Amino acid sequence: MLVDIPISQFRRDLFRLIERSAEGETLYITHRGRRFRVVPEEPGHPGLEALTPLVIVNPNGPDLEDPAWKEEMIREWERDWSEL
Repeated sequence: MLVDIPISQFRRDLFRLIERSAEGETLYITHRGRRFRVVPEEPGHPGLEALTPLVIVNPNGPDLEDPAWKEEMIREWERDWSEL
């Protein structure tokens, strides 16, 4: 059901009208000749919390448990830090 409401009535009955909208009615508020539609947000509307991280694996990458690789990385970090 569509309901056309002047802005003065919307101000006066704000909470009651929002409840009606939440129950499924589409409200149209008229203010200075422009219409605004009030509808509830769709349930389950995904936001950032719906994003999942992407796991990237390089099959040709180094073995992270290899002691030689770890030693090389530590040497590189120490060299980089010494330049700061």
